[in-house]
Amino acid sequence: MDESPRLKKQKISEKGQEKVDWKKWKAERKEETKKLKEATFLKTLEKQKKKQREEEEEEKKKQLQEEEIKRRGRPYTVSIALPGSVLDNAQSPELRTYLAGQIARACAVFCVDEVVVFDEQGDDTKSVVGEFKGIGKKGEACVQLARILQYLECPQYLRKSFFPKHQDLQFAGNLLNPLDSPHHMRMDEESEFREGVVLDRPCKPGKGSFVNCGMRKEVQIDRQLQAGLRVTVRLDKSQNPESRVQKGRVVAPHVPRTESGHYWGYSVRLASCLSKVFTECSFKEGYDLTIGTSERGSRVDSVTLSPFKHALIVFGGLQGLEASVDTDQNLDVTDPSILFDHYLNTCPNQGSRTIRTDEAILITLSALRLKIETAV
Repeated sequence: MDESPRLKKQKISEKGQEKVDWKKWKAERKEETKKLKEATFLKTLEKQKKKQREEEEEEKKKQLQEEEIKRRGRPYTVSIALPGSVLDNAQSPELRTYLAGQIARACAVFCVDEVVVFDEQGDDTKSVVGEFKGIGKKGEACVQLARILQYLECPQYLRKSFFPKHQDLQFAGNLLNPLDSPHHMRMDEESEFREGVVLDRPCKPGKGSFVNCGMRKEVQIDRQLQAGLRVTVRLDKSQNPESRVQKGRVVAPHVPRTESGHYWGYSVRLASCLSKVFTECSFKEGYDLTIGTSERGSRVDSVTLSPFKHALIVFGGLQGLEASVDTDQNLDVTDPSILFDHYLNTCPNQGSRTIRTDEAILITLSALRLKIETAV
């Protein structure tokens, strides 16, 4: 049945009311877009704040690590200087060797970082090349003392690489007690650092040299170096147990001391006279604390050491530091105390007329140990 004209008119009227209000729609759309942009902006801002917080946390973590390194590490050094003529007081080559070994043991026990051997006679002794020709021969005592000190400091597994058979060392293997320092590692001992020697082995382009670090496996370092060099290696923490070699990186010799607080042996330096002990310092900053030892010095008990970075303790020979000053052509002073920040008597009221230099080293380092820790 056909719809009436009146009903059709009513439907057309209803359709007219369904027409979209575009102005209102655009306003609503604009409002939604605005809200969406605000939400996006807030989200981006939140991400930036989160990233900033993460960076701040990372920076704090880094600072804590650096503080931990500083806390664990040892930033200062202790050096000793003594004349090579102390060996002239020994009556045989065996006793000379044993005396040098006692000095090395004292240095290791008290964590001495550098040993300077100077010549009281003013000879230009700057290498360990030479032959020992007899007790009391001028200049030879410095060379022999330096060679034995270097031999004992070197880890056992490296000695064949750096110390060929020599007359100065003929009694070293039988008479000398080992230093047993932290860097004298056993084969299976785990450690972050190790001493090694660069091997004369070919390596692929872009790959580092191979190093013997006294382990069952060789270590491949991060750079190519000349064969025969002694290097300090930091082993990578993550190692593939199935790999034929281990991985590591070459670091400066002082890193085990400054970062982890390990005692990593001592270096040996030769000086032609007492003044060269100061002027040829191994450290760029020089020695900022110098101590001379003599029975004519002030009592060690009443001394307070100032903060320092590199300390030097100087011992005299058979005739004391006065003899070393008198024979040094570069010095215009007669009183040795002028050369030092402190001139100390580390064993007041001694019962013997003389204290041997090897005994003086033990006494002095023992007396100064707590004072050094307090100063730094």
